Parts: sequence; structure tokens; C-alpha cells
Amino acid sequence: MKKDRAFVQGRITRLVMVLLGLMGVVVFRYGWLQLVQGSELAERMRWQVGHDYSVQSPRGAIVDRNGRELAVSTMTKSLFVDPNHVENPAQLAKDLAPLVGKTEQEILEDIAVGGGFSWVKRRLEQSEYEAIRVLIREKGYAVCLGFRDEAKRYYPNDVLAANVLGFVGTDDKGLDGIEQALDRYIKGEVTESFIYADTQDRPILESIFSQHGYQGDKCKTIQLTIDSAIQFIVEQELDRAMAENSPLAITCVAMDPRTGEILAMANRPTYNPNRFWDYDPEVWKNRAVSYIYEPGSTFKAVVAGALLQEGIVAPNQPFNDPGYVTFSGKKIQNWNGASFGYVTFADVVKQSLNTGFAIFGYELGAERLIKYARLFGFGEPTGIELPGEEYGILYSPDEMVDSDIATMAIGQSIAVTPLQLITAFCAIANDGILLKPHIVKSIKNANGTTYSETHVEEVRRTIDSATDKTLVGLLEQVVSTGGGRKATVRGYRIAGKTGTAQKVNEDGSGYTEGRYIASFCGFAPVESPQIALLIVIDDPYGSFYGGQIAAPVASRIFAQVFRYQRIEPSDAPLGIDAEELDEDVGEGDASIQGLPQRETPKEVTPAAPAPEVHQEQLATDAARVPNFYGKSIRESARLANEAGVNFAAEGSGFAVSQSIGAGAIVDKGTTVKVTFSP
Repeated sequence: MKKDRAFVQGRITRLVMVLLGLMGVVVFRYGWLQLVQGSELAERMRWQVGHDYSVQSPRGAIVDRNGRELAVSTMTKSLFVDPNHVENPAQLAKDLAPLVGKTEQEILEDIAVGGGFSWVKRRLEQSEYEAIRVLIREKGYAVCLGFRDEAKRYYPNDVLAANVLGFVGTDDKGLDGIEQALDRYIKGEVTESFIYADTQDRPILESIFSQHGYQGDKCKTIQLTIDSAIQFIVEQELDRAMAENSPLAITCVAMDPRTGEILAMANRPTYNPNRFWDYDPEVWKNRAVSYIYEPGSTFKAVVAGALLQEGIVAPNQPFNDPGYVTFSGKKIQNWNGASFGYVTFADVVKQSLNTGFAIFGYELGAERLIKYARLFGFGEPTGIELPGEEYGILYSPDEMVDSDIATMAIGQSIAVTPLQLITAFCAIANDGILLKPHIVKSIKNANGTTYSETHVEEVRRTIDSATDKTLVGLLEQVVSTGGGRKATVRGYRIAGKTGTAQKVNEDGSGYTEGRYIASFCGFAPVESPQIALLIVIDDPYGSFYGGQIAAPVASRIFAQVFRYQRIEPSDAPLGIDAEELDEDVGEGDASIQGLPQRETPKEVTPAAPAPEVHQEQLATDAARVPNFYGKSIRESARLANEAGVNFAAEGSGFAVSQSIGAGAIVDKGTTVKVTFSP
């Protein structure tokens, strides 16, 4: 019995020893794997079942003052290739090329980059992504092809406010406009992470619980002061003006003179930021802030304010117009080359007499002339939240000769940006107080809270309140009975000034023959200004006076904005509609002798225009080009046939431009190219 018990105990002891030995081996092996080979094995496992993963949050949106989206971002897939795992480059290129819109050679070049990563195509369309997924499954390309999430910028209104918004490059970097200026606020955030996945690229282990949403405080929303409805009105009228006048370019800025907020800012020609690469980079430029020009007679509003403030003139002060004056050998004459006889200073402003402004401006002197120009904001950037703003050009007073003083008083010998000019007019509309212009209303955090908000920013007072009221009265006369009559809107009081400036040569040496810049700048209603407008038409074809071609554009914009904003008519007697005015309106520019002069284009005379010629009055071999703007292709073809001209259509929808300006007299059978857009 004892012998049997001892035997059993012995066997148990041996079994325990064996188990302890085995346990020791396991512990030793476990320790060896964890402590000695742990790092190596972990890295091997990481390489086999996991990969680095970049998570990108969308770029912040840009909206107008009413919350309407102007620029948004969506998440898309981008395709990459791992060249190290491509077994048959030629076959892969052949299979992939038709799906991504690239040539086989281009894909082979992507593979030839080598390494473990090379982009094939960024930001795929959904149809492309689905087709490539099918290819990967069918051909087993999962080892060498993959996708990464990237944000794609989209501009839902196409060309609307394009020069303000700018565009975004392939690496989510703003390259122009607001996209560039505020890139640090709206740029999407990229977070690098690591996930474990199975053979189907599905997350496993703790990767299932990885957070791939927005993290941090980026991707802010930018709310602009722009009103999309007013922006649309402005751009629509610029398209019409392009068709009617065939200029090199047009710029328009609409501003609230009470706050300094930009309500609209547009340029023609423009571009579609969804396809910015299809356009000449020169078109990307926002001419409202990056283009400088001699303002011509529109600058006389500032000079008139300075003269009134300094007590050099009074509205009813008489002036005997000599017809021309000479300073430093340069002859300055009125727009029609004639004398207006005995007039008042109010008439000098209303008729934009060069002689009066040259004489009174010379009396003001270089020091005070430059002083008031700087008070109104010229010679320095406004500081608006847009890139590429120019300073403009101002003389130093001690470098000015007599002719410089006289020509600056009529709006030459000074270069300004459109934004500087309308900001100065807003100061006149705002009781003489200059405000800093803004195009950003607020910046919102990703969670909806306000990061920053723009408030009215007063810069300085330019002229006294009493002086300003007198100046506004003079500018109202310019529109009601003077050179700006075509800017009138029935029932509303509008103040403003027209301008027709000679165009300076690109090298700065004199002026270009036959080239002009026509403009109008004004505000309304006079009793409580709510909108200021500047129209700048660069190098128009045919008529070139601002009162003839820029003022009507302002009138149409004013009328539509009044209706949109429900601005009640003024208490004053009803005015005259701009469309009812037929007489020519002269301006006091382009009349300096001693400088390079230009001949007036043969089809235009500086006095009253020729009476309207009806089609039946034309020579038998001549035809008048119809106005195709806004017409359908069918209607345009009918008009062309009736007028006796050939018609070439490009695009579809409604006419937005024509190669020969409306009303031009041409030979019968001449081909007019008309561009249509939806």
C-alpha cells in the first residue's frame, strides 16, 4: 500500500517537474519574443497589416452677407500607386489610362518615380472612383493602387465674384483672392494616423474606434460683406456693357458709404474658378484693387471739396471761362475746345470745365492739393482684406511744376485704384468722414461661434460737415442737369461725377492715341446714401465719354438695387430716366496740349452725337449692327438677317458679348461673332 502511494507520488512529482519545465520554456520563449525580438516583430506586424492614414478636414466655406454659399469643399478620393508592388507596369497603365483620362505613357511615368508612393490623379470624380474600384477588385490591383481622402473646392455660382473669391491649388492652398488672403483661417487640417486593417482594407483592433472627423479649431467659415443678389445685378450689367461697348475691360465696385462694406466687386473679362487653369493668368487679377489709372474728371470731386474747404471758391462765385489756359507750356482746354463764358463755380463742376479746375487748382497749390488727396485716402492702400492691393501714384509737392498742379486738378498726373476712388466718394457721401473699406464681415469657428467680426472703422475726417453738404449739392447737380444726366433714375436723387481720362502708355511716356478710360462714380439717395457705385470702362470701342457709356450702366444698376433693397423714392420731383436722354454729355478731360495728343476716332465726335440714323437711311451697301445682348440664338439670327449682316454663334443660351459693338455701321455681309452663355 505504501509502495503504491510512493509510486503515485513519484509520478505526480515527475509530472509536475515536466509541467514546470514546459512552463519555463514558454515563459522563456515569451520573454524572448517580447523583450528581445519584440520591437522587430511589432514592426513586421505593423508593416503587414497596417498603414499610415492621412485624414483631411474640408476647407472652410465662404458665404455672402446673407449666408449664401460662394465657395464650399467636399471630400473626394485621390488615386495613388505603390511602384514597389507593380508587377506589370505596361498592363496596369493600359487598364488604368481610360479610367482617369490620362495616357498610358503618363501613368508609366508616375510608376517610374519609384518608391512606395506616387500620385496618379488627385480629386477623382465619383464616376472615376467607382470605375477604378471595380478595376482593383477584378484585376487584383489592391497591392499597388490605393485611395486617399482629399478636399475638393467647388464654386457653385461659377463666375460670380470670381476675382474676389480667387481659387485653390491642388494642395488645398489658396492662390488668389479671399482664398489666398485668408488661407490660414479656412485651410483644411490634415491629421496623420495609423490604422490596422484586414486584407480588404477594413479597420481592425483599436482602429475600429479611430476618430476621423474634424479635430481642432481650423476650417473657419468666412462671411463676406458681398450681397450675391447685388453682385449678380452688377455682373449682368457689366456683361451688357461689354457687348455694347467692346472695351478692353470693365471694373465695378458697389459700396455702402455708411459702413465701408463692399456690396459687390466685379471685373470683365473674368473666369470660372472651377476651371481657373483654362484662363490667362492676367484675367485672374482683381482690377478693383490691383489696377491703377488716371481717374480724370471723377477726381475733380475731391479737388472741389478741397477748394470749398480752403475758401478759395464758393458755389455761386463767378468765373470767366477763357476756353483754354497754359501752364509750363502745356495748353489745357475744355472738352469741346470752346469757352463757356461767364459761369459760376457750380457750373464749372456741373460742366466739368478743365479751365476752371486748372486755374483754381493752381491757386490751391501743390502742398494743399497733395494734402487733400492723402486725406481722401489716395497714395496708400486702403487695407482691404484682399491680396495685391496697389498704392497708387502721387507726386511729392516739392517735385511738382505748374503744369503738374494744373493737370492733377483735372484728374491727370495722379494714378489711383478703383477702390481708392470709390472709398473717397463714400467719404463725401458720409458727411466727409473716411471709412476703411471691408469685404469680410465675420469669421466663424467650425462649431459656429464667432472668431472675429468686422466693425465700422473710421479713418479720419476729410472736410468739414458744412463743406461736405455743399459739395454733395454740387455733385447732385452734375447728375440732375450736368454731365452725368444719364446716371439718373426716375424718382431718386443721385450725386456723382463722370470722367473720361486719356490712357497712359504702358511705359509711362505720354498717352496712347485714341485710347480712353470712361468712368462714373456716385451715390444715392442723396438724402440718405445707402449705395455708392463706381464704373470704370477701359478702352471702349466707339463712344468714349463717361457720361455717355459709364453713366447709363450706373443708372441701370442703381435702379435694380433700389428695387432689391426696397429703397423708397426721394421726396424731390421725379427726375429723368437715363434711357430718355439722347444729347451728348461732355467732360473736361483729354484736352491738354503740349502732351502727346490723340485724334478722336472717326466714328465719334466730341460734340453732340449725330442724330439717330434708321436702317432705311443707310447707304445701300451699309448695315447697322444690331444689339444682340440677352437674345437667344434664334432671335439673334433673325436680327442679323434683318440688318443685313452675317451671324456666327459660339456657345449656347443667351448672348453675352458680340465682336462688333451694337449700332456700328459696317458693310453689308460683315460677319459678327456673338458669344452665348447659359
